[in-house]
Amino acid sequence: MGAFGVLKSLACGAVLSLVLATGATAQGRCADVVPGVKPQNAGRDVVGRDLDEIIERGFIDVAVYEDYPPYSFMEDGAPAGIDIDIGTLIAEALGVAPRFDLVAAAENLEGDLRNHVWKGALIGGKVANVMLRIPYDSTFACRVEQVVFTGQYATESIAIAYSRQAYPDALPVPAYFRFDTVAVENDSIADFYLSQLAGGQLIANISRYPSTQGAMQALAEGQVMAAMGPRGQLEFGLTPALGVHEPPLPGFAVGKWTLGVAVHHAYRALGYAIDDAILAALEDGRIEAIYARYGLSFRPPLR
Repeated sequence: MGAFGVLKSLACGAVLSLVLATGATAQGRCADVVPGVKPQNAGRDVVGRDLDEIIERGFIDVAVYEDYPPYSFMEDGAPAGIDIDIGTLIAEALGVAPRFDLVAAAENLEGDLRNHVWKGALIGGKVANVMLRIPYDSTFACRVEQVVFTGQYATESIAIAYSRQAYPDALPVPAYFRFDTVAVENDSIADFYLSQLAGGQLIANISRYPSTQGAMQALAEGQVMAAMGPRGQLEFGLTPALGVHEPPLPGFAVGKWTLGVAVHHAYRALGYAIDDAILAALEDGRIEAIYARYGLSFRPPLR
């Protein structure tokens, strides 16, 4: 499967959409954007519910990505992870219970938002009230006007994890991988970036794994010298023998991005309430504490 195949949306598809969009913004932010299709005459299960209905029924449907540690995954038969804790925090602020939908990533972020926020998949058709871990970009937001992007709660970035034994002094940068081995998630943004760098001279030293978690396991076992991917996932797999840093990434259009939530465009009051809940949790340190519980460093979002 090529680099533009079915991508893990947070690790690649979502951010890759932003990478490809970057650079075409010389004109106004929403210049030349053709308005998209808004759902018409659709049932409530398709377009979601407003804030009053959510409070009246007593629960909120929260979409998160499946099998995406440390953010959202199943543990002992129950949802766990940073985004599960943040979704619970949002529900508590609204005075309702959270119901989590662990969903598969589509081919890109637009597909995820269509399937889980504003329209619904072809089979099933139900959407969530809110979806978490959505990369925020003001230009991209113009292209998907069926969705409100709000509730920015963290910053994510691409980083390199490394063996301290292999790199006791100078820490690795992408150019090192012309000679040193590096692990990546297959078809991820790190895979795409390293494969294209220096005219493909790094390809022979890239080892690909089904997930970033697998890449970090290979690094911990000494199969490779480094691993590249989203910093949070790398940190989740660290051992005392490993380190992580963020070197300059030449030619990388979007190496750092803000994460937030997505809500159907028709339910602005719900979006405001969720944003208020997240802002309060940022200000009193609850979101930072959630990251710390999973062993991750927290970097506040640009709001």
